[in-house]
Amino acid sequence: MHRLKLVLLAVLLFISANLVLAQGTSQQPAPSPAATAATQAAANATPPNNGEPTVTSVKAVKPRVIHMTGSLELDDIIEVDLENLEKWAETNDASKLVPYINGRAIKGNYPEEIHLERGRLIYHLEITPDNKGVWTDLLGAPTAIRHPVTLSVGLENGSAFDSIHARDNPVILTVISPVYGLVALLVIVVTFALLLWLARKTNIIREPGPPPAPGKRRPFNLGRAQMAFWFFLIYSSYMAIWLITDALDTITPSLLALMGISAGTALGEALIDNGKDTTRINQIQDLTAERQAVEQSISQSQGDLEANVVASATVADQSNRDVLNRQLTESRTRLGQISQQLRTLDAQQAPTASAGFLRDILSDASGYSFHRFQIFAWTIVLGIIFVSSVYNNLSMPDFSTTLLGLMGLSAGTYIGFKFPEQK
Repeated sequence: MHRLKLVLLAVLLFISANLVLAQGTSQQPAPSPAATAATQAAANATPPNNGEPTVTSVKAVKPRVIHMTGSLELDDIIEVDLENLEKWAETNDASKLVPYINGRAIKGNYPEEIHLERGRLIYHLEITPDNKGVWTDLLGAPTAIRHPVTLSVGLENGSAFDSIHARDNPVILTVISPVYGLVALLVIVVTFALLLWLARKTNIIREPGPPPAPGKRRPFNLGRAQMAFWFFLIYSSYMAIWLITDALDTITPSLLALMGISAGTALGEALIDNGKDTTRINQIQDLTAERQAVEQSISQSQGDLEANVVASATVADQSNRDVLNRQLTESRTRLGQISQQLRTLDAQQAPTASAGFLRDILSDASGYSFHRFQIFAWTIVLGIIFVSSVYNNLSMPDFSTTLLGLMGLSAGTYIGFKFPEQK
């Protein structure tokens, strides 16, 4: 009986526990539609990995310049070492990398050799139509044969990579090779010294003819001095541009025209002076021959007059003596005129001595002349423009037709005034 009560009590407790659990489950709130949608979206957003490891994104690496070997000089070869180059080249084209000097891309100057496994690029630095302006800015208006610059590499239409050769650790850019520069400077100095010596000791830029006196020199010639000026300016500038840029075809058509104008001026001047000399020589020869004839006529007239006086004193003889005296007087008068003309021509032909370079080229027998000063002034102005263009732009100037016409007009004016000009 006691056992039956215990069994009944246990059954009641089990039933009561089930009822309580059922009631608690029915009282929990149902999830909202928004929560259900968020849960579903999260489930859809996370794809099953099927047991494979999840791949995370890796940040792209960029190369960095860590070393440069060689001389940074135009028409030379350099080697640039970069870290991470091989990894970067897996997704990029390393053959399009160009040097960056002072932050400027040397466009078109692609590497000649690429060693990805060693992280090395080899460049031959050279001027191309695409990078000529950059090289002009880097090498133009030099204040020394070398100067510091920054160096890196990068895509020519992008930006430069990080580099160890930044502003705090620059490399040296050679503008002019010291060895070649010294040789060229020596050649230019020797040429200039030789030109000065010849100008002082010979007639290379002076009026032609014998010296006026022992120890004296003929006057300087404006046309020849202008030719010497343009010759030395173009000669030295050609060598300087070749030294820096290795360019050979630098003489422009306008310079050929300018040299032609100066050569034409000197040639025209020489022809005019030679024509004057020829005319003077012909006049002297004619007057000398006439003087000899007059002198013979005087001698003959004197002989006839003496014979007539001894012969007789008739009226006819007296008339003949009057004629002979009149002829003798006219011949002597003409002889005096010829002698005076010869003295004048001899004085014009006598060589004059130099009075100094500026006075010689700016003046004639009448004094200082404006047509001479005009061609001298324009020559100096164009010379200054010429030197400025070579120094700043590393190129010969290309003078406009207007400037060449102005120079030609000045030369033509000078030649025109040479006709009546006296030496």
